[in-house]
Amino acid sequence: MKFSEVIGQQALAARLKQLVDENRLPHALMLCGPEGCGKKALALALASYLLGEREENFDADDFMRVETQEDIVRKNNCAMLRKWEHPDLHFTYPIVKPAGTSADYPMLSEEYIKEWRELLLESPYFSFDEWLERMRTENQQARIFVSESDSLMHKLSLKSSQGGYKVNLIWLPEYMKDDCANKMLKLLEEPPQQTIFILVSEHPERLLETIRSRVQRIDVKQLTVDDICTTLQQQRGIEADTARRIARMAGGNWLKAVEMLSGESETLEYFEEFKTIMRLAYQRRVKELRLWSEHIQKDYGRERQRSMLDYFRRLVRENFVFNFEQPELNYMTQEEENFAKNFARFINEANVIDMDLLFEKAQRDIAQNTTAKIVLFDMALQLIVLLIRK
Repeated sequence: MKFSEVIGQQALAARLKQLVDENRLPHALMLCGPEGCGKKALALALASYLLGEREENFDADDFMRVETQEDIVRKNNCAMLRKWEHPDLHFTYPIVKPAGTSADYPMLSEEYIKEWRELLLESPYFSFDEWLERMRTENQQARIFVSESDSLMHKLSLKSSQGGYKVNLIWLPEYMKDDCANKMLKLLEEPPQQTIFILVSEHPERLLETIRSRVQRIDVKQLTVDDICTTLQQQRGIEADTARRIARMAGGNWLKAVEMLSGESETLEYFEEFKTIMRLAYQRRVKELRLWSEHIQKDYGRERQRSMLDYFRRLVRENFVFNFEQPELNYMTQEEENFAKNFARFINEANVIDMDLLFEKAQRDIAQNTTAKIVLFDMALQLIVLLIRK
């Protein structure tokens, strides 16, 4: 993967290339940033750059330009990197225990390397939830286990197969178990020769302080509206006005922008649930509200329930702002805006804060394993009172 394939982040890409070119790249760095900002794509581009793929390289299947031994090596490197099969590139990521394995089964990232490469080839931009779905986790908790650090110690102690760098890309190191983190610390303190560690984290505060102190942290900012808008038009063929509307709502998150393009987007489902609960609460249809809460518990997992409530909070804020009649301040789809034309008047100074706090409390209660249908039904009953408040 080349830096030119990364969405936005041009200044940071130039900085990383300069560190490599000037031989000033630290042996361990950690790219930190919110979901969808492109930090994983940057890490993959940096790994590819270290292992020989350059912007000026010929295509992997351009045989006519292969003339020297160096050309052959570069061609082979490019071909392997394009399939993410380079022998000097090692991936570490959270995994779950495969079905039917014993308690002492060695839990290694390699167990899911086929699924990992397939997902990378589809797009370097994917979420943790997408990765869990690809592994078919069945509600297991994904972690990075101690056997992974033991395996890395052996792999990285070997000489580079291609005579250059060895790269270990660790995605979401905050999911390392404590025993794994302690052994990984030793690797970071005494790195094997010509080894580069690239950590990609969304929650670096969850890592051991000793690990954070051993890596150079680089913060990756959210994507700009222009970056997302331009990419939507160029890569997805989206009309300019729609692309800008999506880009503004995405909040710097490319994954959210892509999600909004899907006809099966969770956002559309959440929008329908928002309309349903607000309509039922306004009409004081208590029995239907109870059935709604049971439906959400049955058909949505806890993470989706919390995600739905987060969407509810956003839409309440947007409807409140809609009342000021300043379109540049609103971040809604056309469908959401059409709904707001009739609904926004019910969100006002008297209830907007309490409504937001109500959804936030429901999120918190669900995260603490309170029965969802009880939390949601209580929330719905309180909405009846809030919607008539002036």
